[in-house]
Amino acid sequence: MRKHFLSFSDMTSSELYDLFELSKKLKKDKISPILNGKVLALIFEKPSLRTRFTFEAGMFELGGYAIYLAPQDIGLGKRESIPDAARNLSRWASGIMARTFEHKTVLQLAKYATIPVINGLSDIEHPCQVLADMFTIWEKRGTFSNIKLAWVGDGNNVCNSLIIASKILKFDLSISTPGGYEPNKKFTNTSSIYVTNEPLDAVKEADIIYTDVWTSMGQEMEREERLKKFKEFQVNNNLLKKAKSDCLIMHCLPAHRGEEITDDVIDGPQSIVFDQAENRLHAQKALLVKLLSE
Repeated sequence: MRKHFLSFSDMTSSELYDLFELSKKLKKDKISPILNGKVLALIFEKPSLRTRFTFEAGMFELGGYAIYLAPQDIGLGKRESIPDAARNLSRWASGIMARTFEHKTVLQLAKYATIPVINGLSDIEHPCQVLADMFTIWEKRGTFSNIKLAWVGDGNNVCNSLIIASKILKFDLSISTPGGYEPNKKFTNTSSIYVTNEPLDAVKEADIIYTDVWTSMGQEMEREERLKKFKEFQVNNNLLKKAKSDCLIMHCLPAHRGEEITDDVIDGPQSIVFDQAENRLHAQKALLVKLLSE
């Protein structure tokens, strides 16, 4: 594996399948002190339930230790420069996980750190989320062959990482967003994915429907406008009827129930949303083992 995990493109297909197998093993054998004596620094510019808990619990279950650093602890790029923070943490920790507003912050940390850096989320990508997502699909279906995944909603950081995943793992991806909310062109310009502004079109014969909040953290000022533009993009039973009868439902959470997804769908029998959430722990543990173990 490469030294850092900044983008989903840092993985090859063979590396991903190795991680899936390791995730499966670690899911079964919960306590495995492979990282005894290792310390992971957790840099958070944005709060999170799943990212913080799963990385902290994961390090504990692997025999290591995680230290949470809130925005006020570092003042990244303000009280202390990003290069200096990276250099300091490299002297004390075994790795860095950073959840940041801007992708360039993660890139700069990786440039100056001499230890592995993991992108826990940035404005461009969310590779840890999609790593868990891909493990979940592999766990449920056993293959990516002849799989069609339909993304419905905002062309955000999760969507960008899914585009990369579709190219590496060779599954079909259709994306439906309102006009002006399509995914980053640097991803779609180099991919054979299907992009449309019609959600009913995107989910035809889909094996999986995936959605996310319409208004992400930092976009609160756009909330009212987004609610109007996204109202036809709700994942509900009418939309689900257009997909395959055994279509699975995914959401990276947190969910704004009644907006991008209805209660009966997220809590329904086809939902694997909370399996995804659980698998953040197992997939990230596998990633930590690969990056931090000797």
